[in-house]
Amino acid sequence: MEVHDYLRILQARWKIVAVTTVVAVLAALGASLLTTPQYEAKTRLFVSTSSGASVQEIYQGNLFSQQRVTSYTELLEGTTLAQRTLDKLGLSDLSAVDLAGKVTASSTPDTVLIDTAVTDESPERARDLANALSDEFVVMARELETPENGGLPTARVVVEQYAATPSSPVTPKTTQNVALGLAIGVLLGLALAVLRDRLDNTIKDRNAVEDLAGTGVVGVIPFEKARHEDPAIVFGEANSGDAEAYREMRTNLQFLEVDNPPRAIVVTSSLPSEGKTTTAVNLALVLAEAGHSVVLVEADLRRPRVTKYLDTLGDAGLSNVLAHTAALEDVLQPTRFDGMWVLAAGGLPPNPSELLGSAHAREVIEDLRSRFDYVIIDAPPLLPVTDATILTNIADGALLIARYGKTTREQFARAVGNLRAVNAPVLGTILALTPTKGRGTAYEYRYYYSSDKDAATPAAAQTSTPATQRVGAPAPTAPAAQPAPQAQAPQAQAPVEGPARPQNGHRHVEPPATQAYPAPSNDAYHYRAAEQFPPAPQPASERYGSEPYRAPQAYSAAEPLSRPVVHAPRRPVNDSGSESGEER
Repeated sequence: MEVHDYLRILQARWKIVAVTTVVAVLAALGASLLTTPQYEAKTRLFVSTSSGASVQEIYQGNLFSQQRVTSYTELLEGTTLAQRTLDKLGLSDLSAVDLAGKVTASSTPDTVLIDTAVTDESPERARDLANALSDEFVVMARELETPENGGLPTARVVVEQYAATPSSPVTPKTTQNVALGLAIGVLLGLALAVLRDRLDNTIKDRNAVEDLAGTGVVGVIPFEKARHEDPAIVFGEANSGDAEAYREMRTNLQFLEVDNPPRAIVVTSSLPSEGKTTTAVNLALVLAEAGHSVVLVEADLRRPRVTKYLDTLGDAGLSNVLAHTAALEDVLQPTRFDGMWVLAAGGLPPNPSELLGSAHAREVIEDLRSRFDYVIIDAPPLLPVTDATILTNIADGALLIARYGKTTREQFARAVGNLRAVNAPVLGTILALTPTKGRGTAYEYRYYYSSDKDAATPAAAQTSTPATQRVGAPAPTAPAAQPAPQAQAPQAQAPVEGPARPQNGHRHVEPPATQAYPAPSNDAYHYRAAEQFPPAPQPASERYGSEPYRAPQAYSAAEPLSRPVVHAPRRPVNDSGSESGEER
């Protein structure tokens, strides 16, 4: 690992380092406050021997004294001297072993000086013990050095310095302990952060996604708190970081295959709660923003969420079409977003995999492909069920989502393996819900657009440009109201005639009025398309001719024309039977 790797880990896991440091400092401070103060009293002893008059005798006497010093330090820390000291002071609450543990004797090499230290909870008793111990050792040394037949002792010990009453405790050293705890906490926190990073097998960078999937990353979607309340982004008014990320992903999709770009796209993930439905909804919206006709298929027949996010009907949809109880044009629903339609999941069937794997499902997808520029399919997760694998074989390919910090490498690799096992194409990958703090992406988008908005405010006040019109494009002229054309039921996959698409590829930006639908009948979802649902768009082959499809210029400065607005009555969504969980 290099220095920038440690800096990256520190930036990502600074909380571990901070918490560990705080705990270590508090532990050191607590230990210092709970420790009983100890006072230390010191004395100094001098050792000498009888020396002759010659230099040789003096030198030998000095060597003898130094050898005696080493032995005396051992005697000073022994229990014999300790017991004699206690007997002299008359202390009965302290044993000889305890007193010997309080005594420390040391000597400087090549000297005849011995430093003795005695620690105790009381400064006065520490002083008395040190002085009494030194006096008793002088007597004890004289007794040991005096020959048995009498005569002068070979060595002599005197107290060179007596102990004074200590004024401050030697332990605990609070400042030193806190500093030591701080250093240990920082080092331990860094070690834990590095260990946690090494053991973390979740996906947190696009390089890991590309290595596991074998394809490029088409989008990195930052986390936005606003998506919890409203998963669908109003791109005409959105300046957030995730809105720009979806626009970048739209551009990347157009360049996946320039000659034959994918038009039927499955959006899936490894496990639930990784943001696949939110990504599918906003991918369809950002494609519709560019002037394409888009249909969003709610193919998750187990936990559908699209109708809840877009506030559309969910009683009839894909499951009814696959079960031959409703025609496709009967259940296609327009949304409040221009250019975007929804095919809801419908009733939850007991056999979703069998329905999605039927030949009729392939025919439905091909029919939608002929009607719309893009078909976005919200599929279930790959690991729990096989529905997404089946749908990817029907469509042009799949976009596989990995959630930052949640999807593990093993889970993502298994999901890719499930697609590769059936030769299902993986168009690209998406890294979703990435943190924006410290990266500056969201800030730069907001700053750029807020600056443009402030600069355009004076000009906007003098014109009647609609609020949802793109910056820089002239205001469209509202056309006269036209009656909605009547759609005919398809015969043998014949496309249904719908409203004509403007030649310049632009769209009307005003959403239709939202009203309540009348209550449905009990004819097993056999609705009448002309009365309850507006007709689907005209097939792409008739609108564009035989020439290869080319993506329109989304930000053209030409004056846009408007499509007729179909004001269809709508009824409120019945959420009583929907599940309470949400996918973010």
